[in-house]
Amino acid sequence: MSNDQCPMFGLDSPAGRAACGFSAPTMDASQQQMLDIFTRTRALLRGHFVLRSGLHSGHYFQCAQVCQNMGAVERLAELLVEKLKATGGLDFTTVLAPAMGGLVIGQEVARRAKVRYIFAEKENDRLVLRRGFKFAPGERVLIVEDVVTRGGRVLECLDIVRQGGGMPVAVAMLVDRSAGTMRFDVPAISLLELSFPTYEAENLPPELAALPVEKPGS
Repeated sequence: MSNDQCPMFGLDSPAGRAACGFSAPTMDASQQQMLDIFTRTRALLRGHFVLRSGLHSGHYFQCAQVCQNMGAVERLAELLVEKLKATGGLDFTTVLAPAMGGLVIGQEVARRAKVRYIFAEKENDRLVLRRGFKFAPGERVLIVEDVVTRGGRVLECLDIVRQGGGMPVAVAMLVDRSAGTMRFDVPAISLLELSFPTYEAENLPPELAALPVEKPGS
């Protein structure tokens, strides 16, 4: 199957961005920079994909393509940290990222913020802390993820922090595929909001069902 990129729709125009699933017809400078990075690294794919959430979609953000380029990672983290600072009142001493997707951007955000960095990984199909990672009582934790659709891994990380005695203060992500409809009980900050359609396996449109399925991973 050919994985065409969304630039074929003309993302430099409001109509093209709407066709590609972007929730806003105009973009601020940081959103445009992020889109340019994902376009340049060919990280925004088209086809038939199964997302981490189990939903099916005709679009997929393969953030691993971006993470090959550390200059791009540094810039994305810089934009995310700037947005966190602009919100105010989100002091944190630790970044927690879920493996695999959040690992690279989580570490770079922590490096820029000069705070502690740890990660959660899968064990028996659930995210857990391993390798001796622990939270001090009341430790203020920022959860960093690459792409969020239903937010399952973020919710698991929120539980991990609270069960470990820490205090989650916010969620920061590169891409919010829910276009801002996903709600957590802490503030959520994203660089880009998308509204690509997603489908349950039993309710696929014919044109998507006709394509071979890929599950590309984080």
